[in-house]
Amino acid sequence: MKIAFVHDYLVQYGGAERVLECLSELYPYAPIYTIVYNKDAMHGVFEDKLIYTSYLQKIPFARTWHRIFPLLMPPAVEEFDFSPYDIVFSDSSSYAKGIITSPDTLHICYMHTPMRYAWDDCQKYTRDFYFPNIIKKLIPFAMNYIRIWDKMSADRIDMYIANSNFVAQRIKKYYHKDSTVIHPPVDTKKFALTDGLKKDGYYLMVGRLIAYKQHAIAIKAFNELKLPLKIIGRGPEFKRLQKIAGQTIEFLGRVEDENLQEYYGNCKAVIFPQEEDFGIVAIEALSCGKPLIAYRGGDIPEHMEEEKMGVFFDEQTSDDIKKAVQKFQKLTFDAAYIRSRVEKFDREIFKEKIKAFIENAVAEKNM
Repeated sequence: MKIAFVHDYLVQYGGAERVLECLSELYPYAPIYTIVYNKDAMHGVFEDKLIYTSYLQKIPFARTWHRIFPLLMPPAVEEFDFSPYDIVFSDSSSYAKGIITSPDTLHICYMHTPMRYAWDDCQKYTRDFYFPNIIKKLIPFAMNYIRIWDKMSADRIDMYIANSNFVAQRIKKYYHKDSTVIHPPVDTKKFALTDGLKKDGYYLMVGRLIAYKQHAIAIKAFNELKLPLKIIGRGPEFKRLQKIAGQTIEFLGRVEDENLQEYYGNCKAVIFPQEEDFGIVAIEALSCGKPLIAYRGGDIPEHMEEEKMGVFFDEQTSDDIKKAVQKFQKLTFDAAYIRSRVEKFDREIFKEKIKAFIENAVAEKNM
């Protein structure tokens, strides 16, 4: 059985790349196809893999500014030749799922989300990523073409896997396709239970500094609460956020996983004000026995029990975060219980489920 993987772009190490990493551990000799690959940004991950890139790899700035080329992405993924493979497994939140395969090739797609900027708010997308003004004016027109291509290319997939029930609903709405839910992997052994919940100390946010992560409203809330908040991550919002941050806010930049567990372990709670399709950071925190103060949106409500694993707030405002923090301070939490509720997301369990899915899909195809 010859298998290949397809990934949107290898330009940062995040949740989608953790999925690809597990897939590569299951099938270590499978090549990886991707639109662009920035080796330096991957910090050594996948450097021992055979990686094929599209023609965009040769275009100046594409590896760092790939988002300004939306009209070039569809032909970039369609140029790949998958005729030598029995199975092609795409790992996608945008373009990788649009590959073209022969009738004899089984295409399985692990979908992190239907393309958000095509189906949600493309104006918000242009704001979030600070595009030049000329690009901002062109993107809404480009999205008409992208939407048509995205819907058409969704019909090329033989079998869908969704990373959450929240995403499964979006797949059904936009593509009218059924999917099997297999949650992304979290290294729950690495992000292990610490010595209990801290009664004092800081609050923590972890994630890229981009607009939809809602760092600004959390910073405003903690400025007014005058409580310590540490922020881990880098991104285009850094300078703006730094300007609005008060004396109790500390930016730590990028932190390696082995040090990240220590920050989780020493915090009181993790602030999670964004809507996520799954939310790996939230599961990492819960794996360490740490409660969340989280927005009641996306997939998080499916995994977090109110007042047992954290506190929800209903509006993405600084006032709602302040009220949630004040409520949190009056509660107590059982770290062991919190961790026990998320052990099902361990990366080894993920690999077992993916392998079983692929084997069952092959058996079904050969019947």
